[in-house]
Parts: sequence; C-alpha cells; structure tokens
Amino acid sequence: MFERFTKDARAVVMGAVEHAERAGAGSVDTEHLLLALLDREGSRASFALAALGLAERGGAVREALAEARRRAGLSQADAEALAGLGIDVSEIVARVEEVHGVGAMSADRKDKAWWSARRSFGRGAKEILEKALRVAVARRDRHIGDEHILLALTIRPGVAGEVLADHGVTYESVVRVLYGEGEAKAG
Repeated sequence: MFERFTKDARAVVMGAVEHAERAGAGSVDTEHLLLALLDREGSRASFALAALGLAERGGAVREALAEARRRAGLSQADAEALAGLGIDVSEIVARVEEVHGVGAMSADRKDKAWWSARRSFGRGAKEILEKALRVAVARRDRHIGDEHILLALTIRPGVAGEVLADHGVTYESVVRVLYGEGEAKAG
C-alpha cells in the first residue's frame, strides 16, 4: 500500500513513527499521525490546516493530545460516558498519578531501550491508513496524500478526531478547503 503514498504522506507516516519513538510509545497511533501532520509544511494537508486556522493553534492541539494521553488515551466523549456511569476519570488519573507519578496512565515507556525494533502500528493508526486509501479511491485520486490521512482522521471516532473537531477541523471543512466551495482551494 505504501507504494501508492505520495512523498508527503510517507513523510507523515515516518513522522508519526518518530513521534511514537520520542514518546516511548509501544506503537504508532492516531495521535502520532496527527502530530506528524501538524509538523508538515508546504503540503495539501498543511494548507488545509492553515486555512482552517489550526496552524496557529498547534500548541492547543498538542496540549489536548497530551491530556488525552494522561487519561490513558480516552477521548473526552469516553470520559463523559464513564461519568454518566458514576466513574470520575479525572479522579482515577489523579489517584494513579499520586501513587505512580504524572503520566503513569499514558502507556508511554520511560525506559526507551526496552524495544529497539521498528514501531508497529496500533489498530487505530492502521484504520486511519486504510481509511485514507478508501478516501483517495472515493475521490478518484491515484495516490494517497497527506490530505487523505487528514480526512481519515476526521472520520474516525477517537481522540485525534475529537481534538480536530474541537478546533473546527471536520471532514466537511477539510473537503470544502481542499476540493471546492470555498475561496481557498489547494493546488
């Protein structure tokens, strides 16, 4: 499948691997793909993110992703659903961090030497890459670009999609910027 990826899409995948390695994560996940997209410049996805105002709010996105990691990767919607059952995720995080230290629930390994092999892709990241392929095929694009990865992130429920939506980046808004209807159109 990677032979169909553009240079920009490959750079996003490699950047996601680097983000996972720096975090000491056991696998590459959707938030690593989003972080890698935020790092890009001069690509279709970076154009869309800038047009939607996310370029200047990258710090807020990174903070929201870090907060989700502290909640063991639970989205805010997941935390609210648990609250409806009487489970206070914030209280659980506070108690675990009190005993084991800040970030104990993040699943990031502080001992980065534990695994020197290549990072595997978590289920969520694999789903995003598969959805990116489906989005490209549906749009009749020959190659999978970083814009297709961005569109896939906006479709899949979870932390990355929720953070994007919280910052006004939805499937519809990205499609509008990239493919028409608006004044700005990526070339």
